[in-house]
Amino acid sequence: MILHKYFNDFVLFLYVHMAISDGSIHSSEEHVILSKMKKLFPDENNYREKFAKAVTEYRALDHAIILDVIRASFKFFDKVSFSQKYKVYADMYDIVNADGKVEESEKRALDNLKEIIDMNSTSKMA
Repeated sequence: MILHKYFNDFVLFLYVHMAISDGSIHSSEEHVILSKMKKLFPDENNYREKFAKAVTEYRALDHAIILDVIRASFKFFDKVSFSQKYKVYADMYDIVNADGKVEESEKRALDNLKEIIDMNSTSKMA
């Protein structure tokens, strides 16, 4: 299931996914995401509104399909370089560490994301 036409919208989805993976969004996680959104969406006028909309859309999804959405989206954005995808993965560390602690659920979310990125890179090399 593909939800996003543009990679930057998908990246915001991933940021929200990482922030919510422990059950809630800490204000420091939100702050990190908002700062990263300035690079993702340089022409955006209201980052908080766009962030709030992304959170609402994420929470409306059936949690059971989130990883399927992420897998399908990475396949859909196959023209995005491996290094760009890993940059997004690295950004996740900033989000996860923003509140000063890494929950087990956040670690699992990071591991799942790394596995999906690695899977897509190896399937392109085969």
